[in-house]
Amino acid sequence: MTGLAGSWTRLAAVSALALPLAALPSLPALAQTPPSAATEAAALTLEGALARAAGVDPSLPGAEARARAGSAAVRQADVRPNPTLGLMVENLPTLGGGAIIDRTETTLSYEQRFERGGDRPARVALAQGEAALVQAEAAIRRLDRLEQVQRAWAEALGAQAELEIARERLALAERFQIEVQRRVDMARDPLFAGARAEAELAQAQIDFDQAGIQARLARATLGRFWIGASDFSLDPADFEDTSAAREVAGPAAEIDLAVLAAQRDVAQARVRVEQARATPDATVSVGVRHFWEGQDLGLVVGGSIPLGRYDRNEGAIDRARFEGVAAEADMAALRQEREREIARLQVLLASRAFEAQRIAAETLPQAERAVALVRDGFARGGFTYNDVISAQTALLSTKARRIAVLKQFHIDRARLDRLTGAHADLLGLETRS
Repeated sequence: MTGLAGSWTRLAAVSALALPLAALPSLPALAQTPPSAATEAAALTLEGALARAAGVDPSLPGAEARARAGSAAVRQADVRPNPTLGLMVENLPTLGGGAIIDRTETTLSYEQRFERGGDRPARVALAQGEAALVQAEAAIRRLDRLEQVQRAWAEALGAQAELEIARERLALAERFQIEVQRRVDMARDPLFAGARAEAELAQAQIDFDQAGIQARLARATLGRFWIGASDFSLDPADFEDTSAAREVAGPAAEIDLAVLAAQRDVAQARVRVEQARATPDATVSVGVRHFWEGQDLGLVVGGSIPLGRYDRNEGAIDRARFEGVAAEADMAALRQEREREIARLQVLLASRAFEAQRIAAETLPQAERAVALVRDGFARGGFTYNDVISAQTALLSTKARRIAVLKQFHIDRARLDRLTGAHADLLGLETRS
């Protein structure tokens, strides 16, 4: 899509995301909103998000239209050749050669072509194969859309967790700025320490505002999959849930191989079509000839059949046959690739879940203890401003690292669910042979 139409489409998409953002409270107000206010709406689980998106799929009308087009192609392929009705007038006299009608002969003929090589069944099989190919491609697009929904759900959960880190950083910066200002007022710290604390507070406020924007944008993006508002809440427990790492992944979804299988079937059907075309079709005609001079009638019967002397359609037959062989090879290669990717993702899920667990059990408690010790020591004058900042930065970095690991865990899980067809039941699709 180009030109003015493309510009209007992009403007509509941006507006659709901007309106939910504008409808939410301002960022300063958001900073004062208690966490309980965001949990008043119903919690949106992964299954709920997928069900909503599956129920509002804008590609369904197009898929239904393509299915009807395939059915129409099958009907058309099952049609016999039309007969031909001919009229021939012979022995027309030249100018001055006598009466016009006396010597004229008129022939009315009916001609029918007969398909001798099984053309019609071959055409029907080819049309059915092409219709199945279109349906398989549509099913894959619908599964890909569910993967996008699951990724958007993970992005929204991650943005919400990042917002909480920004909120914590802002609260720490506020408390620390008050404490530093008190020490500056007591002449225990130089003036630049207070200015630096105010700068840290300002930056923490900016980071919090930006995190709020990203969180609302992620929620709006998720809501647009079912063309609805972001009037839902996300349970942080869903973000912490790594139980999927303990589940054994299923085999590769057969629906991904269905496209190549349909291409193979189309190639095989095209072989039969080309073989049928190699058999010449016979044409039979029957007619009545009228002689105007004696008003006599005569029966005319004829027929013709092409000689397969030069063109036997061998090249087209070989081409269709090799296309089928290529589709078979592609199926085997894709199956191995998907099985390898599923195994890799399963290992990654276990690794990321273990890393998140270790950070929570080993690193975070030590970082929190370090912050508490440094802050107490700073209040007594035993530590410097840089010591406090370093301890707080280490704590927040550890939490950010854990959030990044969990976020990637859920993104990898979305890809694994897509490869195994875990959510195909929502679309009424058969994923395994």
